[in-house]
Amino acid sequence: MYSSMRSTPLPPPLEWAQRKDRVWITVKLENCKNPIYELKENTFYFKGKGGTDNADHEVSVELFGEIDPAKSTCSRGDRQMIYTLIKKDPSASFWPRLTKESKKFHFIRTDFSRWRDEDDSDVEDKEDFNIDDMMNSMGGLNGGGDFGGDEDREDSDDEDIPDLE
Repeated sequence: MYSSMRSTPLPPPLEWAQRKDRVWITVKLENCKNPIYELKENTFYFKGKGGTDNADHEVSVELFGEIDPAKSTCSRGDRQMIYTLIKKDPSASFWPRLTKESKKFHFIRTDFSRWRDEDDSDVEDKEDFNIDDMMNSMGGLNGGGDFGGDEDREDSDDEDIPDLE
């Protein structure tokens, strides 16, 4: 007979992404009331009870590189916890994976909404994105809406369209 009681907790679903100076780990566990987590230079540990079945979840991940636990932060929501881990050496290259082990873990996925490749590291996300500034830097519209064309010039799409019968 199948028993829903487990002797060892399941790992929660994790998503990760990185930038040159930081790594994000998102624990996807809804309704997790009192999560316990510990950050060490080479380790991320999480334990909590939640999810649709209100089950115990626990995971310890040996990180690929070193982080600065004192500068790292956590933000919690109803459905997830986001850990921002500050890399100890931001001048080091991007991590090829989250874990030290090259083994594939079924509960770790890439967070493509935050992901940037090492080649993209020069392009930082701008919270104050301004389309006018972008257009001006590209030679823009100069406020007049002139696209460089002659307004008196006839365009092929200015021809009269015959009436439908």
